[in-house]
Amino acid sequence: MTYRGIAMTIAGSDSGGGAGIEADLATFLHLKVFGTAALAAVTAQNSLGVHEVFDIPCEIVGAQIKAILTDFSVGAVKTGMLSREETISEVAEGIKTHRVTKLVVDPVMVAQSGDPLMFGGAVNAMISELLPLAFIVTPNIPEAEKLAGMKITSLDEMKEAAKVIAELGPKGVFVKGGHLESERVTDLFYYEGKFHVFEHERIHTNDHHGTGCTLSAAIAAELAAGTDTLEAVKRARDYTRLAIQHRFKGGKGYGCVGHIFKVDWLEDSD
Repeated sequence: MTYRGIAMTIAGSDSGGGAGIEADLATFLHLKVFGTAALAAVTAQNSLGVHEVFDIPCEIVGAQIKAILTDFSVGAVKTGMLSREETISEVAEGIKTHRVTKLVVDPVMVAQSGDPLMFGGAVNAMISELLPLAFIVTPNIPEAEKLAGMKITSLDEMKEAAKVIAELGPKGVFVKGGHLESERVTDLFYYEGKFHVFEHERIHTNDHHGTGCTLSAAIAAELAAGTDTLEAVKRARDYTRLAIQHRFKGGKGYGCVGHIFKVDWLEDSD
């Protein structure tokens, strides 16, 4: 058994273990990709909510990025919680300096508990500095509404928003449709001028903390392993659905996605 590649996450830590850096590294490992990390923030967080946020000084974030990308052959990088404008600027500079081409941006804005995770001019900085560098961006419906500047209530509006977001720079836009009220969940991937629609029965649970982190980490892992872009997205979506099915409830509030289950496409790599 060997690692399929090397990936990197630039995100915040979730002390509750269900999302953030912790979920990213769990996903990388499960998908047999070696995980490296640059810590952008520390949260005092549990299953009930986010209680405190401490941002790592920008120069330390930049130093972590430089340390990894000047040494490891990183195949893909993902970003998660980047709560401050200056942090996003530092990350964008590192991505440009080290010529990262496979950047997956998860535009984390609000925690599942409803607590905000972006402050000040962070959203504008993400739009102007980070999205132009992105290979794939993975917003949920509220995030896509913010990025596209429009309301989304249907698949047609998801398609319209994806095209608007693509004009900001990313080559691919994956809009997660879980926030739309329907018995089936419809996700949309817009890539190379084509729409790819994925649909499945809704898993009725509130125990899905870490879903967005896991999806974007799984895309990055598969890209780092050399998987074709569309197949990487399909696999990441399947992985995330399995993670919800195998969810774990450790505290008194929301449960989180799990990372202990069989992954069919890895069976031949043992």
